[in-house]
Amino acid sequence: MTTRTVRLTVIAADGLVKKDLFFKMPDPFAVVTVNGEQTHTTTVMKKTLNPYWNESFDLKVNSSSVITVQVFDQKKFKKKDQGFLGVINIQVSSIFDLSTDGDEMLTLDLKKSSNHDTVQGKLILNISTNINAPIRNGTNTLVSSSATNNTATITRNPSNPALDASLPPPHSAPNPATIVETVAENRNNNLPEGWERRVDHLGRPYYVDHNNRTTTWKRPSATTVRDQQDQTELERRRHNARGLPEERPSATSSTVSLDTAVPATRPVSVVSSSSANGGTSGGVVGVQNNMTTAGSGPLPPGWEMRTNPEGRSYFVDHNTRTTTWVDPRRQQYINTIGPGSNLQVQVQPVSQLGPLPSGWEMRLTSTGRVYFVDHNTKTTTWDDPRLPSSLDQNVPQYKRDFRRKLIYFRSQPALRPVPGQCHIKVRRSHIFEDAYAEVMRQVPADLKKRLMIKFDGEDGLDYGGLSREFFFLLSHEMFNPFYCLFEYSAHDNYTLQINPHSAINPEHLNYFKFIGRVVGLAIFHRRFLDAFFIVSLYRMILNKKVLVANMESVDAEFYRSLKWILDNDITDILELTFSVDDDRFGELVSVDLKQGGRDIEVTEENKVEYVDLVTEWRISKRVEEQFKAFKEGFNQLIPQDLINVFDERELELLIGGIAEIDIDDWKKHTDYRGYTEQDDVIQWFWKCIRTWDSEKKSRLLQFTTGTSRIPVNGFKDLQGSDGPRRFTIEKSGQDTQLPKAHTCFNRIDMPPYKTYEALVAKLTMAVEETVGFGQE
Repeated sequence: MTTRTVRLTVIAADGLVKKDLFFKMPDPFAVVTVNGEQTHTTTVMKKTLNPYWNESFDLKVNSSSVITVQVFDQKKFKKKDQGFLGVINIQVSSIFDLSTDGDEMLTLDLKKSSNHDTVQGKLILNISTNINAPIRNGTNTLVSSSATNNTATITRNPSNPALDASLPPPHSAPNPATIVETVAENRNNNLPEGWERRVDHLGRPYYVDHNNRTTTWKRPSATTVRDQQDQTELERRRHNARGLPEERPSATSSTVSLDTAVPATRPVSVVSSSSANGGTSGGVVGVQNNMTTAGSGPLPPGWEMRTNPEGRSYFVDHNTRTTTWVDPRRQQYINTIGPGSNLQVQVQPVSQLGPLPSGWEMRLTSTGRVYFVDHNTKTTTWDDPRLPSSLDQNVPQYKRDFRRKLIYFRSQPALRPVPGQCHIKVRRSHIFEDAYAEVMRQVPADLKKRLMIKFDGEDGLDYGGLSREFFFLLSHEMFNPFYCLFEYSAHDNYTLQINPHSAINPEHLNYFKFIGRVVGLAIFHRRFLDAFFIVSLYRMILNKKVLVANMESVDAEFYRSLKWILDNDITDILELTFSVDDDRFGELVSVDLKQGGRDIEVTEENKVEYVDLVTEWRISKRVEEQFKAFKEGFNQLIPQDLINVFDERELELLIGGIAEIDIDDWKKHTDYRGYTEQDDVIQWFWKCIRTWDSEKKSRLLQFTTGTSRIPVNGFKDLQGSDGPRRFTIEKSGQDTQLPKAHTCFNRIDMPPYKTYEALVAKLTMAVEETVGFGQE
């Protein structure tokens, strides 16, 4: 069997678990072996859950070799569990054919080595048959091998001095080829005027341009600075020539640079996807209706073009801190939904579509054509998953229309999360008051950062599940008629409308602004609220005129009266004027529907105007102040022109999801770990919940996913902490224990119960009796 030397680069780990009882950060390092031999070890990174090693090792492998990379906490390495943080195993033959050259960037989930391990996070690696390039040896050293690999020269960075951090270093790790420095280099020696050399907390040098208040990993030279100045002057002249104002950098702005050794998206020359065992699991699917053309002109804001060591151009998106081979200027002809719910053909740069869904990757064929890889299903398609093209033709038309609009809506720049975290801490027993204080103290821009919800006194970490439960519980409180802000409509005891008498609470307008923020916050962060409103309220949010038909859901008897007026001749029958009587806490107050209305008689000729005005007053005018405050808070997170793409029914789905739970759909889109669909426990599970009523099914869904709502397209679009994540039942625990939920991952740990009755009893108790996290 052919043996060949490959170069494995252990680049970094991301999101490792913190296992220390006292919440101390681990000191992680990685151990590389091939079939249990050829052991190599990275350096130890101190106190981090996201270590960056970037160290290379040459390994002798054949097609049957298995490369194992284990991550340990150095602090606990000599203890019983050796500080185990996770492992990945790579079958060489599944990466590339050793008889040809190959170079692959891999991002793999860390796995357990036993059922008792606590593991999370990802490991980022590169495997290449190119062993002639200099060996990477950490963030601060570079080993340059001679042709015979017998000698090596190591160059190190100076130590990290105390620095004034008025300007931060670039946000991400630099290209290793740019970090090689010599000890002889002085801190500011031979730098252009206005530039300064600094070192970050990992000892990596970066450079500060005080002229433009920017930072970069790349050492500047007089030539590059002069070229930059010439380019700036040229752009200024172009602006002036077009009559445009000259752009100047903000005094508080800073440009950060992202360098990576290799773009995260690897190009391939064939349009196919291989499964882990080397077999082809998917070919080209979908239809070719999203054509692209090559891009030209300036790059979009926040983008940069770079060149890899082989001379291949790639592109850096500093907005999302990702890299790609695909030119963001490429124009994509797409169908989108414009105002009035009309399909329109538009030309849109790829860069404006936002990030791909979790588990998706954009690639290029050998002819430069874009296609997409879905690693979740191991299939490929020509269709961009962010665009309304590949739709399930078996779903109803209204669902397909909503999906098109939803994709367009979420692709807009105004709805992209802002970097950073937004921390909100609440008590379950005072969630309304605490949430009001937390949400209203923050500026809207901070609320667009990743939500980190903390329930006081609980150990749950928010990977998505806590924020979903936060919105679920908060919606129950803030829409509770007890607070006199909302009331149930006259139509039923389920749909809500604004209480026109909410002024009994002197702070009611501030609360409505808060509620508007919460509704906008839920939409922005793709969470659902456990509330449904009257149709007219959705129309008001969309700036649509309320209709007479909308009165039916508000006051059915009054609606029938208005319909009778419209359908019959009222001459000499009704004695009405353009005014109404409003009951304000027991006092009847006459309100004019238009100026002097109480003196204007309603006739056959003007009855349509009267019906329109009385409808508007009854539904919207009575709550005009409250709704204005609500919209102010709502539009601080959701731009009006974007929400207007939906109609009122679609907006209801966007806010509340689907309340009716389809068990067959749920079962169809469920994964199993440790169980198969034929096992008794799984058969009993589905048998059990089919006997439950809608409320109990909703409680089970809320227990396992953090919310009782599901996406409009059903369980196949169920969202987890990192994007789409299917509902999962995992075999875990003893048959004496209750099922345990992991809401961030839509997973329930189901012990191997011995009887159907035992499963029903334990599952019922878990769903109905347990509250919060850490429950057994």
